[in-house]
Amino acid sequence: MASEMMEALMALCKEKHIDELYLLDRLEQSLAKSYADILHLDWGAKVTIDRQTGRIYVYRLEPKDESWNDETGEFEEFDEIDVTPKDTSRLAAQQAKAEINNIVRNAARQQIYEEFSDRIGDIITGTVLQSTPDFTIVKIREGVEAELPHFDLHRHPDERNERPVGEHYAHNQRIKAIIVDVRDPNSTVQPTRGERQRPAIVISRTHPNLIAKLFELEVPEVYDKVVKVNSVAREPGIRSKVAVSSVDEHLDPVGACVGPKGSRVRTVVSELRGERVDVVLWDEDPAKRVANALSPAKVSRVLVDPESNYCTVIVPDDQLSLAIGKEGQNARLAARLTGYHIDIKNESLAKSILNGTHIPAVQHEEDTLIADEGEEGHRCEYVSPDGMRCRNMARPGSKYCGIHEKLMDAEVTDDPDSLI
Repeated sequence: MASEMMEALMALCKEKHIDELYLLDRLEQSLAKSYADILHLDWGAKVTIDRQTGRIYVYRLEPKDESWNDETGEFEEFDEIDVTPKDTSRLAAQQAKAEINNIVRNAARQQIYEEFSDRIGDIITGTVLQSTPDFTIVKIREGVEAELPHFDLHRHPDERNERPVGEHYAHNQRIKAIIVDVRDPNSTVQPTRGERQRPAIVISRTHPNLIAKLFELEVPEVYDKVVKVNSVAREPGIRSKVAVSSVDEHLDPVGACVGPKGSRVRTVVSELRGERVDVVLWDEDPAKRVANALSPAKVSRVLVDPESNYCTVIVPDDQLSLAIGKEGQNARLAARLTGYHIDIKNESLAKSILNGTHIPAVQHEEDTLIADEGEEGHRCEYVSPDGMRCRNMARPGSKYCGIHEKLMDAEVTDDPDSLI
């Protein structure tokens, strides 16, 4: 019977890729603690397992008087007295089962960590196994699962929400996602409650890189690096903007990503459950880059201050609402895409400011600040389209700050193709 147990243990070690000596050593340590409690041994017990027969031997530890160490206050040597019970198989079987399950689980998590820790940022395709109110379990392959968290961050501020707005998943549904984290089973950092029982791999469908990876799958030019995805700005589940460029001057990068009759971008939109995706042309010129990012709105002029990453965009009167977008969405995404703070105004407002005829819609008590030295410390007199006055201090000898002084000195042109 004992030899059969050893054969079963060795077979399990081979199947799960576990070191045999490591398993037996862990099992001996676990049994020693159990027998020390059962037999009420003051100085503990030592357990050895015969590697050939699987027979278990239990020894009572008795300290040697001459081995006392005054510095450590402990005995350093012990006599081992055989106190092996007649029936050790039942307890051994229980301990072996618990210990083996624990070792197998830790070994599996360690293997997953070693395999996937270098794949953070890669796209995976999985099948939904189970959905709970807080997370979804996705099967990547046999024996490997991932977690797509979508916790309520008000109740669980230490957790994540990687699910786009409005998405829900059904059992056996296939989804694509990005690997954003792989939990280290040997980490000394205190884990979040329940984290060790959840899959080690964490995936996301809100990460901007997911769109870049989807285009890489659908567009051969992106996969071959002829077309480059330079930047992605995303409001998951609602709308995204993607800026692309080409290393081949004869190749249209936007057309390559959109595909014949929009077939390629339509596949990406379908995988994103209807999220709107705008593909725009990336340009090294910041003014043209900002103008392209505000597509589909047409831009008359762009004034860029590279030092402060601030730009002022002038658009035709009928393009103002389109440039700003619903609840400022288009302007917000364009700012993320380009890395510039964007101030948008229509041509009528720009002309009225140049002519000095603009009257602010809202007057604030703190609009004028007088410094101790006199009039030198007053605020910039620039007023935005919604009546908000600039909070910067005006430059000495000027009514405006350094950013808006350039706008006041510029001439507004009716040529929609003029970009500065």
